[in-house]
Amino acid sequence: MIDTSIFENKTAVYYTLGCKLNFAETSTIGRQLANAGIAKTQKGQQADICVINTCSVTELADKKCRQAIRKMIKLHPNAVVLVTGCYAQLKPTEIAAIEGVDMVLGSDQKMDLLSYINQLDKKSKSEVFVTKTNQIKTFTPSCSADDRTRHFLKVQDGCDYYCTYCTIPFARGRSRNGSISSLIAQAEQVVKSGGKEIVLTGVNIGDFGKTTGESFFDLLKALDNVEGIERYRISSIEPNLLTDEIIDFVAHSKRFMPHFHIPLQSGNDEVLRLMKRKYDTALFAHKIEKIKEVLPHAFIGVDVIVGVRGETDAYFADAKRFIESLPISQLHVFTYSERAGTKALEMDNPVDPQVKHQRSKALLDISEQKLISFYNQFEGTSQKVLFEGAKYGKKMMGFTENYIKVATTYNALLDNEIVDVTLGQLDAETMTMNAKFTILENA
Repeated sequence: MIDTSIFENKTAVYYTLGCKLNFAETSTIGRQLANAGIAKTQKGQQADICVINTCSVTELADKKCRQAIRKMIKLHPNAVVLVTGCYAQLKPTEIAAIEGVDMVLGSDQKMDLLSYINQLDKKSKSEVFVTKTNQIKTFTPSCSADDRTRHFLKVQDGCDYYCTYCTIPFARGRSRNGSISSLIAQAEQVVKSGGKEIVLTGVNIGDFGKTTGESFFDLLKALDNVEGIERYRISSIEPNLLTDEIIDFVAHSKRFMPHFHIPLQSGNDEVLRLMKRKYDTALFAHKIEKIKEVLPHAFIGVDVIVGVRGETDAYFADAKRFIESLPISQLHVFTYSERAGTKALEMDNPVDPQVKHQRSKALLDISEQKLISFYNQFEGTSQKVLFEGAKYGKKMMGFTENYIKVATTYNALLDNEIVDVTLGQLDAETMTMNAKFTILENA
């Protein structure tokens, strides 16, 4: 039993780096501390506890984490500083060496953070609590609640794939998940809190079911029946796990949006083989073709990595041609980063940093062209937009069902409401389309 009396009148500040999964987990940590009586700091207020949830997907991510840790220590010099997340799991001693860090918690300790705050005194030396990755077996539920409109629901954690460039399996452990019944209960809580949209998150969500004997498709069908949730979105899902059955289901479901995010990583089969990905370009092209066949207006975001070891000029040119041929909406381009402990470091032919930059720029240009083209085809059409809260006087933003970002002038009546609008011209500078409507019903 935790003695919560020591937390009376204490405040905490939170800083999250990385993916939506991290944000969902930080939100859950925040609720745990709030339930123990620890309030969230207000702007300009000094915190008693500082929680930093880190990312380690690239060397640049590690650097940003170190900068964030030092910044938070400087801003809150008297706070007990706790660092957790993927960077903490992979390089705990590196973080512990930063002056001002009091505690480093690994992935298995992250969601039990409250029990580690056994006193609120600054430590003379950092304490490190990190379970070996191969011993991480617990799935801890998380759901972000910082935004009343959109919630991020963690359905799965860990990964069994061990792609040659990736450290995530070492940072988060093996694939595991919550039960469908527990996730339905969390979705129902979102309804009670007024949330209307849920994004399903995880490390490899299509692998859902490893620990419960269920399937991702079963989860989708069950969630689709939760009354009160207006929209679901599926976050990144591996192309080999995105079955035609799932695509057909989304096309005919009541609540799942025509929006997919699929990691390609390379448009060249030889590079995919070097990466040890579980598909080839033919399978990927089939998935895109299938989506467009049953959901012609679907938004399709695609992850790609440039500059991995072994990616020759010819391989990249082939990948670029393949990507250009796909009827996708947007690319998320990542530059390959050398990561300790990965098999990629055993490969030959590293790519020059300047060449990496050029390849990244080439794909970003393609992405911009594809996104503008995707948006422009919907100018003048009627769309349903879920608007998100904004500060008075600021532009309000919202998204259509197929993930077009829409802007309008502030109107409190629009907050967390789904409204029929006509899409105006694209503002290429902000990459938003203007909302046109006459009178709000029941205004």
